[in-house]
Amino acid sequence: MSAGAALPIREPAVIRRVEAACESQRQSGACPARPARGDRRVPWYDRAKYSLVRGFLTAWVAAFSLKGLYLFGRWFGTIEYLINFKRRARYGRELDAVFPEGLSPARRRRIIRDYFRRTRCDKLFYLIFDRLPREKIIRRIRFQGRVWLDEALARGHGAYVMLSHHGSHHVAGLLMALLGYRCAGVRDRNEGNLRRYVQEKYARTFPEYAAVRMLYADSFPREIYRCFQENRVVGSALDVGRVRGQTLRTCPVRIFGQRREFLTGTLQVALRCRATICQAFVVSRPNFYFRLIVNPPLYVPNDQELAESPDRISEIMQRYADGIAAHVRQHPDHISRV
Repeated sequence: MSAGAALPIREPAVIRRVEAACESQRQSGACPARPARGDRRVPWYDRAKYSLVRGFLTAWVAAFSLKGLYLFGRWFGTIEYLINFKRRARYGRELDAVFPEGLSPARRRRIIRDYFRRTRCDKLFYLIFDRLPREKIIRRIRFQGRVWLDEALARGHGAYVMLSHHGSHHVAGLLMALLGYRCAGVRDRNEGNLRRYVQEKYARTFPEYAAVRMLYADSFPREIYRCFQENRVVGSALDVGRVRGQTLRTCPVRIFGQRREFLTGTLQVALRCRATICQAFVVSRPNFYFRLIVNPPLYVPNDQELAESPDRISEIMQRYADGIAAHVRQHPDHISRV
């Protein structure tokens, strides 16, 4: 092998040893497998409630079309804006942090009202996504920066897409799967009943979504290594509001004038696997259109240099935080952590 040739990617030996030991203990009963909340069945009363709402929304679309559902969502969001004064106040405080220079009262009110309308429309569409024809969904996706993702996959080591909790990030995996990408997602183990119910419906309707690998942030990273080795698109949102678990690795960043701790575990695996790292966002547009934005790579692997280092992780994480700040200032109605 020549000096410049790339070495095959291997999982760290400590991961293989620890997993082997834990698997041996599970077989003996000393270390029972931790149940995954995301794999448990949604309670029947929640299923009945969600099914009733889905039935109403489906009938509304049949009677008034998707445009009618969009107008209904905007009306519903406007009512929420008028009566939910506590949430309005919280969102106003978030805007003050994003725009320390201040906003005019009229623009401030418009952004908060658009936030309520946008979130309500996204939730309505999220509930009936699987009941729409595939062609209609694909026609509503506008892919910006697709060339960066295709070039990353052409290198053969997978692509790591750093998402954000701002906006409709929860539909990013489905949109990319429908566009033909082999995807994997790293998520929090504690998923709400609605999210699990809808994901179950998606998996039954779309074979592409059923093929998406769903992994947990607090589990052993062996499956994440395998996803990069299979040249998949791996995505996760690292801008957590709080860190769940002492074993999760974090890195301090500066964003909106504050010091925050963002997760770094999946990023470290991506660097070890020499995956190309990009940042992406999902922007909701009028009438249930979505713009999937992939920015130019934050990191492109080089076989001549050490991929993982504390300085490189800090640099990528700060550029990631700066990208979120710029995106939120451009789309202030997409702040989601409220």
